[in-house]
Amino acid sequence: MSSAALRRAARETVSGLPREYWWLWTSTLVNRLGAFVATFMALYLTIDRGYSASYAGLVASLHGLGGVVSSLAGGVMADRMGRRPTLLVAQTATAASVALLGFMTDPVAIAGAAFLVGVASNASRPAVQAMMADIVPPEDRVRAFSLNYWAINLGFAVSSTAAGFIAEFSYLAGFLIEAGMTLACALVVFLKVPESRPVPVGGKESRDAVGLTAVLRDGRYMAVVGLSFLVALIFQQGSVGLPVAMGRAGFSPADYGLALAVNGVLVVVLQIPVTRFIEHRDPRTLLVASSVLAGYGFGLTAFAGSVGVFMLTVCVWTLAEIVNAPTQTGLVVRLSPVHGRGRYQGVYTLSWSVAALVAPLMSGAVIDRFGAQWLWAMCAAVGTVAGLGWAVLMRGIRDPGPAAATVAAADAVAVPAPSPAPEPSPVPAPSPAPEPSPVREPSPVPGSAAAAPAVESAVESADGAPVTGVSPGTP
Repeated sequence: MSSAALRRAARETVSGLPREYWWLWTSTLVNRLGAFVATFMALYLTIDRGYSASYAGLVASLHGLGGVVSSLAGGVMADRMGRRPTLLVAQTATAASVALLGFMTDPVAIAGAAFLVGVASNASRPAVQAMMADIVPPEDRVRAFSLNYWAINLGFAVSSTAAGFIAEFSYLAGFLIEAGMTLACALVVFLKVPESRPVPVGGKESRDAVGLTAVLRDGRYMAVVGLSFLVALIFQQGSVGLPVAMGRAGFSPADYGLALAVNGVLVVVLQIPVTRFIEHRDPRTLLVASSVLAGYGFGLTAFAGSVGVFMLTVCVWTLAEIVNAPTQTGLVVRLSPVHGRGRYQGVYTLSWSVAALVAPLMSGAVIDRFGAQWLWAMCAAVGTVAGLGWAVLMRGIRDPGPAAATVAAADAVAVPAPSPAPEPSPVPAPSPAPEPSPVREPSPVPGSAAAAPAVESAVESADGAPVTGVSPGTP
C-alpha cells in the first residue's frame, strides 16, 4: 500500500467521531504515557528490593484483588453517579495511591499500597467504556474502540521504553511521574469531558432495573466474560511472567523494556490498517484465531534465549491482541443494555481484574517450582481452550435481523448523551419506528436471565454489522 493510500485510510479511520470522544481519547493517551508502575512492579520487587518471585506474585495479585473489588463498584458508580464523576474520583485516588506506593519499604505496607492502587486504577475502566458507547454511534464503535486501544499502546510504547531507563536511575521517579501524569489525565476529564450518561425516557429510572444480579444471571454474557478471563490470563503474562522469566535468565530491566516496547510499537503501526481489515469480518473466526495465536505466541517464549527472540515472540502475541481487543470489546458493548452499560462493563472488566489476581500467583508459583517453560506451555493450552470456547459460543449469537438498525436509531433518540453540542442526536424522532419489543433473536441462547436487556443489546450494533458466526461482521 502506498503512502498516499495509508494517509487516506488513516483519515477515514479517524473522521466522523464526536469531539467529546477525542477529549476522552486524549485523557487515555496522557494516562498511558505515564503508566510505569504496573509494567515494572515485578522487576522492582525482585531486583531492586530483593524479594522472591512468589512475593512479587502475591503483591501483583493484591493489586488484582483491588481491581476485582473496584470493577463492580466502578460499574455501579458509572450508572448511578455518572461517568464523569467516577472518572475524576478514580483518577485522583490512583495518583495518590501510586505516589504512596513509591515511598513504602515494609513488605506489608507495599502489599497494602498495591491493593489500593488496584482499587483506584480499575474503577475508571467501566466508566471509560460506557462513556465511549454513550457518545459514539453504533456503527462507529469498533473503530472508536480500536483508536482508543491504539492510544493506550502508543502511550505504552513510550512509557515502557522510558521506564526501563528510569528504573536504571530511580524506581521512585517512575512512581512519582505516573502519579503526576494521572493527575494530568484527571484535569483533562475535568475541563473537557462532559457527562454522557443516558437520560431515562419519560423520567423513568429504567437504568435501575438492570442490577448486578441481572448481569450475573445473563448466561450468554457471563460465558463471554469467562472466555475473556482465559484470554486475559494469557495476556497478563506480558507484565507478570515475562519480566520474572527474563530476570531469572539474566536480562536487565532495559532488556525487558525493549522487548515489551515491541508490543506497543506494533499496535501503533498496525492497529489502524488491521482494524480496517477486520471491521466486517466474521467475529467468530477472529476471536478463535486470536485466542489460539495468543496462547501459542506466549508458548514460543519457551524457546527464547536472546532479546531478539523475545521480541519475535512478542510480535506473535501482539498480532493476536490487535485482533482480539476491538472485536471482543465491540461484542461486549452490543450485549449490554443501554441503561446497564456501566454494570455490564464492570462485570466485563472483572474478568481482567480476576485474571490480574490469578495470573501473578500462578506464574510465580509455576516459575519457582517447575520453571518458566511450564508456564509457557500452560499459556498454549489455555489459548487452545479459549479458542474452542469462542467457536462454540459464537454459534449461538445470531444475526438480529434487519430491524436492528431501526431499533438502534430509536434508541439513539430516546436516550441521548447530554452534550453541549447539538449534534449527538441527529436522528429524527422515532415515532414511525416499530417498538423494540417485537424484535427478537431467532433462537435465544438458554441461560440468559435478562430477557428484555438481551433483546435490546443484541440488536445494538457495535459496528453496524451483525455479531454472529455468519459472515460478515465484527472490543
